[in-house]
Order: sequence, then C-alpha cells, then structure tokens
Amino acid sequence: MDKPVWIIDDDKAIRWVLEKALTRVDIGFRSFTNADDALNALYDSVPQAIISDIRMPGTDGLKFLAKLKAEHPQLPVIIMTAHSDLDSAVAAFQGGAFEYLPKPFDIDQAVQLIERALADNRIEGGLIHPHNELPALLGQAPAMQDVFRAIGRLSQSNVTVLITGESGTGKERVAEALHRHSIRSSKPFIAINTAAIPRDLLESELFGHEKGAFTGALSTRRGRFEEAEAGTLFLDEIGDMPTEMQTRLLRVLSDGHFYRVGGHTPIKANVRVIAATHQNLEERVRLGQFREDLYHRLNVIRLRLPALRERSEDIPLLVRHFLAKSALSLGVESKRLTDTAMEIITHAPFMGNVRELENLCQWITVMAPGQTVDICDLPPELRNLLALEHAPDNSTQSISGKSTDWTIELSEEVIRRLKAGETGIIDELTHRFEESCIRAGLACTGGRKVEAAQILGWGRNTLTRKIQELGLE
Repeated sequence: MDKPVWIIDDDKAIRWVLEKALTRVDIGFRSFTNADDALNALYDSVPQAIISDIRMPGTDGLKFLAKLKAEHPQLPVIIMTAHSDLDSAVAAFQGGAFEYLPKPFDIDQAVQLIERALADNRIEGGLIHPHNELPALLGQAPAMQDVFRAIGRLSQSNVTVLITGESGTGKERVAEALHRHSIRSSKPFIAINTAAIPRDLLESELFGHEKGAFTGALSTRRGRFEEAEAGTLFLDEIGDMPTEMQTRLLRVLSDGHFYRVGGHTPIKANVRVIAATHQNLEERVRLGQFREDLYHRLNVIRLRLPALRERSEDIPLLVRHFLAKSALSLGVESKRLTDTAMEIITHAPFMGNVRELENLCQWITVMAPGQTVDICDLPPELRNLLALEHAPDNSTQSISGKSTDWTIELSEEVIRRLKAGETGIIDELTHRFEESCIRAGLACTGGRKVEAAQILGWGRNTLTRKIQELGLE
C-alpha cells in the first residue's frame, strides 16, 4: 500500500507537521480535513493506521472511531487532542483507540507511535476478536508438547490420571482438557479442591448424605460422585486428603460403589477420577501420611506439568493470550507490551507460575495507562526486579532486596579516591551519575526522549545536549 497512514485533522498546521515528519521517514500518507471525508474514502481503500484529531467539525474523532471499529476492528487508530483530560482519554480507549496522543506532542514521539501502530497491524493475529474462542492450554515448550501428546493418547481411555506440578501450573486446565477430549465429554466435569473443604464436611461433599444422617441434614443430598455420573470427577490437592477419607476413596476406586453418609444402599460410581497434587506423594507415603495402596490406584498414568520457569519460551505466547482474555472479559482492546517490557516479564521468576502470570496480565489490562505497555507501566515489584538485576556489583543488598543508602557508598568511594591521591573527581562522578540517570530514564520510556526529559526534570534540549556531551548517541 503506497499510502498506509491517514491523517485526519482540521488544523492545517498539524497536518503539515505530520506530513513532513512522515515524508522524512519515508512513510506514505493521505490527509483529510474532516472525518466524514475519511469515512467516504474507506469505501475505496483501507489504510494500515490512522491518526485523527478528536474534536473536529462534523463527525468528531470518537464517533469516527466507533464507526471505523464497527467495520475494521483491527485497524489501529491514534487519537490526538488538545484536551488532555480524563474523560477524553477514557472515551478514546473505551472506543478502541490504539493510543491517545495529547497536544502539543513531540513530533518524534508521534512518528514512533505511528510506526508502532503500523508494525502492530502487520503482526498476524495481533488482535483477537471477541467472537474467537480462546484456547484453554497453550505452550510450545517441549515439556508442554509432551503433555498435549499425552492428552491426545488418553482421549479414548477411562484410565485414572494423576497430575503433578507446582501450584499455579494449570493442573485443573489439564484435567478439563482430558475430559473435553474424552468419550465422556458430553457428561459433567465436576471439580473439588479437597484441601479447601473442612474434613468433617468432606465426606458429605464427596458422597452425599441421607436425610437425618446428622444434625442439620434436613434432606437427602447428592454428593460430587453422583453429580459426576458418567463424567469426570477432578480431585485437586489429593495429597491433603485426611487419612479416613483416603480409605473411603480407595474403596470406591476398588469396587466401584459408595454409600451416602447415613445410607445403607450401595450406589454405583460410573465416574472417571483425575487427581492432582503439588506435593511429593512418594514422600508422603514414606512418612505414613498417604496410603500406599491409594497412591498406586491413582498413579496409573502420571502427567507432570512443568513450572513456568522451565518453559520461559512460552511466556510471550501466554502473555498475549492472557491480555486478550482479560480484554475480552472487560470489553476493551487488548494491551500490547514493548519488547523491553516483555523481556522483563519473560525473565521474572513467577513462583506462582501460570496463575501468577495471568494475574499480572489482568493487572496490566486494568492499571496500565496506555494501550502500549512499557517498563514504567509494569507493577512496582517487576520494576524493582529490573533495578536489582542491573544494580552495580558493589551495591549492598539487604535480605528484603532493598539497597542500602547509595550516598553512603558514594561518600566511601570519594574518600577512597582522595586518599589514593586523585584530584578533580567531581566532574567524572557527575558525568557517571548523569549517564546512569539518562540510561534509566530512556529505558523507562522505551527510548522516548521527551518523556525521559520530563521524568528526569530536564527540558528536551538539555537532555539532547547531555546525551551529546556524554557520547550516548
């Protein structure tokens, strides 16, 4: 496409500045003085990105955005406005804007934003439409591919499966997938966390009870085994099941019958059992905390889910999935991460595994200020992780991960140099301090100089001059 960018603004000066800037970077453009002309032009061709004013005669920017998104939901639109208020920003993002650009803006920043919009539109599958079903399990890492293959092989089997893995690795998602791809898929999938139910209620929860079986049993109640009839029962955190309940479960798995609490009539259990635990069941058996015969009944087929740190190559894929999922639930456009922000997330420890990563993506969807998420938009704990990773080797860290007062270390460095006979050290230390501030500021803003200057407390010209003086070009 020879004119991939459309400029819409009734201000001739704004159009002229943007046209010159795009010409300089060899990006084709087409300009319009109003949104109605642009809407008419869409019948003949569709651009790859649009930058539009929000307040114009005739159809304003938000109404234009609504009409455009109805026909071309993947087309990124940058909304400009001289009214940098909350309502305008919220309205723009709720309408599906790619980014919100307040006037007056730095022209380099505007061009970078346009380039990101163009790049985003070229990424195949970059946007997920609400009507598309989001997959339950994702993973390209070899360990996850092994899990997928196992699910496929077990699709026609009723065999008992034991899923192991750390908390948050997605054990229930795998159990759901085993059920969904099995011959029992049309029947119920019932999940119960055995660790979350008080031991005196667990028996009734699993097997039901007869009326009058105990105080408060005012009517007969079906248990989870009956609810899962002909389907699948998922017993999560099986390692925490009380010993007396282990005995009852073993009896069901052995002879296929159970009794309700207070009942005397055996009930046949036509249920496939899938169990899961984050604990080492072999160790619990050795310690006498888990029945060995039940362990062997459950451990017919074992699936081990890898921790997220073992499949870090899957994190970008999972991040895009969870951002799309969060956006879908809120009815907004999915956020996008810069390469630097994605790099930080990819190397985070995530002790809570996939569940923690999903929570992070929900946080980003709700709390990150713009559609494009950079390092500065991440939660403080991730930004602190970056700071710790890039801290100097001689920095002192406390157990909590916080640095000691850097001015003390600076004083010690000055004293050491003066005692060594050095002179004129102020200029060198000042240059090193400024260089560190500039690098941190640019990293925090993704290389955007105007924003870096603002957060550092300088004017743009001062920052440009410092960069030249320090040889940081």
